[in-house]
Amino acid sequence: MRSMTGFGFGEAPLGGGKLGVEIRGVNHRFLDVRVRAARELGEVSGFVEQIARERLTRGRYEIAMRLDATGLSAPVLDRARARAVFRELCELRDELAPGTDVPLSLLGAIPDLFVSSSESEMERIRAATRDAFDVAARGLDAMKEHEGAALREDFIKRLDRVRHLAREVERRSPEILDAHKKRLRERAERLRVGTDLDVDAPRLEQEIAIFAERCDVCEELTRLESHCGQFSALLGSEESIGRRLDFLLQEMAREANTVGAKSLDARVSHAVVEIKAEIERMREQVQNVE
Repeated sequence: MRSMTGFGFGEAPLGGGKLGVEIRGVNHRFLDVRVRAARELGEVSGFVEQIARERLTRGRYEIAMRLDATGLSAPVLDRARARAVFRELCELRDELAPGTDVPLSLLGAIPDLFVSSSESEMERIRAATRDAFDVAARGLDAMKEHEGAALREDFIKRLDRVRHLAREVERRSPEILDAHKKRLRERAERLRVGTDLDVDAPRLEQEIAIFAERCDVCEELTRLESHCGQFSALLGSEESIGRRLDFLLQEMAREANTVGAKSLDARVSHAVVEIKAEIERMREQVQNVE
């Protein structure tokens, strides 16, 4: 089991400097990758997102990239583009304000006049990016596994509590039926003594049978135990299990609600409230499971 919460940082040498990658992960229903890169690394943002989607699973990940200033060669002016831009500016000057100076400083406002890197240098940047990302991802995985182990222990403890409470409800059910039988027979006896009316025995047994059917929670408790068993088995899985655990908890809550609705006993109602509270706590925690 792994949590979706984690942090990892990695560096790789690049030229005379270093390229750093930082990954922060939090819980999310799907895979959401967001990349922030230094201006010099803008061209590799798409590459980083691609390898992130290949490596990472469910969760929201903020990936930040930074570069030591000595890591890349200086940008080179695209002279052909600069000449074309300046020529267009001069033609516009001749059309609108002949004789006016066209300062070269205007070129500073034109985007993409400087080409950052050659193709060979881009390959070096991509290789360094992948190396740094791998280091950061290993650190992220280690933290997610550590957090996941803590979540697993918490789930085991709460699941044991749910099962213990369900067994208490199961043990209490025959006692509830016996107590109801006793109350009905006592009322019948009081009615016979007080009014000389004889209560029909078959009708009395029918009322007891109706009550027993209405209060029977064996099926619900059986399904609840089955869901608990499946939940427990998934805790040892190496796969991404967050969504399956969430589904099982929804089903467990449904069975607990049905048991509570059928309950006419204070002790059983109290146990059901505790079961639902434990399930709700697990549902909050499972939102962070990958």
